[in-house]
Amino acid sequence: MPNAVPEIEWDYPSPFTLQLVPQPGDIDGLQHTNNAVYVRWCEQVAWAHSEQLGLAIGDYERLDRAIAIRRGEYDYLHPAMLGDELILATWITQSDGKLMLERRFQLVRKADGLTLLRGRWDAVCIELSSGKPRRMPPEFSRIYQPTTEQQS
Repeated sequence: MPNAVPEIEWDYPSPFTLQLVPQPGDIDGLQHTNNAVYVRWCEQVAWAHSEQLGLAIGDYERLDRAIAIRRGEYDYLHPAMLGDELILATWITQSDGKLMLERRFQLVRKADGLTLLRGRWDAVCIELSSGKPRRMPPEFSRIYQPTTEQQS
């Protein structure tokens, strides 16, 4: 079958995805997508996923709580080039329901199914008014259950 899109092998089931295409401003002097752009895309997909789950910035403000990145880790496996059609997936893979959660990312080139990037965030719930770590409100605990557990 000509122009068939390969089946994508996701790292975890049922990803939340965002389709992306590198634009001229995303390309660096090495003629591929700049590493900082991948980080920005991960933030973009994480916010979209959070909103889809039912928590937007207004909810964070109302509850005086937020999920903040404590540590980010990115494995840049292959470059993305200008015009590549990409799919960025995310999952919440762990949460203690109290303070911590882990979010994972996988960036795939649509044409050949090749994984270009894998990423991971370790995040902590903070009180917005003080910036200090605080227990997740029940709304966060319920919504931010690992999406890998919400499959059935």
